[in-house]
Amino acid sequence: MAPQRNAGADAEANVEANAEANAEAELPEYAGHYRLESCLGSGSMGVVHLARSTSGMKLAVKVVHAQFARDPEFRGRFRQEVAAARRVSGAFTAPVVDADPEAERPWMATLHIPGPTLSEHVKRNGPMAAEQLRRLMAGLAEALRDIHRVGVVHRDLKPGNVLLAEDGPKVIDFGISRPKDSELRTETGKLIGTPPFMAPEQFRRPREVGPAADVFALGSVMVHAATGRGPFDSDSPYVVAYQVVHDEPDLTGVPPGLAPLVRRCLAKEPEDRPTPDELMRELRSVAASYDTQAFIPAQRTGGDGPVPLSGSVRPGRRPGWRLGRRWTAGLAAVLGLALAGGLAAVWGAGRNDQAPRRAPALTAASGGWAARPAVGGEGMPQCSYDSGKLFCARPGVVFALGAADGRLLWRQAVDTRATSGPPVVSGGLVQPYTDGGPRLAGLDPATGEEVWRRRLPVGTTVRYAGDTALLTGADGTVTGVDGATGRTRWHGAVPGQGAPSLVAFPGGLPVYATRTTADGGHTRVTAVDPASGRVRWDVRLRGWLKPVGARAADGSVFFLAMDSGYGAREVVRYTPATGATRRVALPAVLDGAHATVRGDVVYVLATGGSLDAVDVAAGRRLWHLETSVSRGSLPVARDGRVYLTSGDGRLLAVDAAKGRLVGQTPARLGADSAQVMSTPPAPVPVGGRVCATAPDGTVFTVDGRAPDTW
Repeated sequence: MAPQRNAGADAEANVEANAEANAEAELPEYAGHYRLESCLGSGSMGVVHLARSTSGMKLAVKVVHAQFARDPEFRGRFRQEVAAARRVSGAFTAPVVDADPEAERPWMATLHIPGPTLSEHVKRNGPMAAEQLRRLMAGLAEALRDIHRVGVVHRDLKPGNVLLAEDGPKVIDFGISRPKDSELRTETGKLIGTPPFMAPEQFRRPREVGPAADVFALGSVMVHAATGRGPFDSDSPYVVAYQVVHDEPDLTGVPPGLAPLVRRCLAKEPEDRPTPDELMRELRSVAASYDTQAFIPAQRTGGDGPVPLSGSVRPGRRPGWRLGRRWTAGLAAVLGLALAGGLAAVWGAGRNDQAPRRAPALTAASGGWAARPAVGGEGMPQCSYDSGKLFCARPGVVFALGAADGRLLWRQAVDTRATSGPPVVSGGLVQPYTDGGPRLAGLDPATGEEVWRRRLPVGTTVRYAGDTALLTGADGTVTGVDGATGRTRWHGAVPGQGAPSLVAFPGGLPVYATRTTADGGHTRVTAVDPASGRVRWDVRLRGWLKPVGARAADGSVFFLAMDSGYGAREVVRYTPATGATRRVALPAVLDGAHATVRGDVVYVLATGGSLDAVDVAAGRRLWHLETSVSRGSLPVARDGRVYLTSGDGRLLAVDAAKGRLVGQTPARLGADSAQVMSTPPAPVPVGGRVCATAPDGTVFTVDGRAPDTW
């Protein structure tokens, strides 16, 4: 639990040491229904306990000190911590299991992750070697990419908030993090953060802190890991603050191969710093010689080290503890260690000169094929289907495969560092989903040649609805662009929406703009004709609503009603023709939920793998299934099946009527897998087949009518 800090690391350590001395004295027996077994560590705002769930799973439970539990402002910040931690809960953080911010003593339970903090490791073992530093930087960059992707800024990344788990670094403690859409504001005159790891704008313009501040902190953390000190060092936090704002960083001792990249992270102006995606790409150029050895080197023998700071979790360890196992390929993937070599990603780089290659076949019983085209990029390809072709994308490249046999038809390099979604066929042209990229373009589906291009202002988001691309600018105005020509169809603001969040569904339906009130009490939903920009209808509905589907027959729109922690608690249907709203409460709050709609049934997949079918017309849940997918794709319902993809490349099929798993393909993580995606790409129905992709770059199809043969 990160407090507001105006002192340096030494003062912070003293405060936390005093809190630690009193931790056992105030040890409660339970937090919720979790029995607290022992104290793992303490911060000035609360204590972290080792606990166990009913099933025996080890948890780390943060319990707020009694005096702060009586402070309404602190309770608000703690609610924000829980909400932020739930948003980013996944491969690079400690997943949230349960929480109660409204309890007499607020608490939050996360999965217990064995491993020291980076701060502990450096104190006990000294600076890291160059290879370990590269892996650490790659893992932290990927963690920040996922944190920022869900709209959260951490704002207190430091060595005490980085756990060195066996499968890579985990970022913890979201006590002062802030969702970009949060209404909480920094109080005038208060600095929030830890001065040696704060960015210049946190001192100069604390209300304007954005994701780039976390990149600056990453640079400071890397200097600490490489040298045992920070890039700006003084006993006085005021001197440190002056140095951060005005002086050049001291990078003495940082390996030459990493120093230029670290220096860019420590640029004074946010716009001069690399993004996490840029960091991962540049680190790949120096990572080709990495092996997959354990992340943490052998520990030096010696006495017990200091108590972890800010409530970070540290298991009890014997002197001389070490990790003896090598990473599996999947664990290396979590750190984002990528393929050697790269792809020059520029628009108009030309078609691939490589001859098309026929893909190897799967077993005859599977009724499909598997292709791993050598097209460049990394991670799981994201694909769409149109007119006998699969159009797929990886960061930096878009390519086409024959849907019948997986043959590579063409590829085209694009200047996008990340892939926001599969390519879209709009106006008869293939359009790479360049959300946030510098250009929009239409490609010939037969050849991949560029037909038109259009520059995008910085901060533009892109959504597609039929033959129209909808560009939302930083000022909140929306531009409708003809997918066939790239020309503007209309431009203007959506009434009452400010900076709208746009969602579109197939079937000639309108695009839906939503805006939720600051307290989450109501959501304004505006249906807009994508071709003309005309408002079809506008309504104010109760709750924080997330659109998940719509029905063309009567125009009904389906939502998940979310709580403050971004967990789904209700399924809601609104029918504009009658103004009727129907709500079906979920038996339990589903964290990180996303959903698809088929008829009146909504299929909801939550983080952790729970899949629920809710019949809105009947007003009840039809069935519940616990899958083995920790973080899955958007489910897809078709022909009596519900399909979903796992982050390890498995495709799963569930009987839509009975909620029974009826098919599952093998995992395809791959020895040279580049990354684990926070949300894997959704499966794509292709006639009677289903297409899916895997982290090793494989695109494959199977017979959707015979999942038992997969």
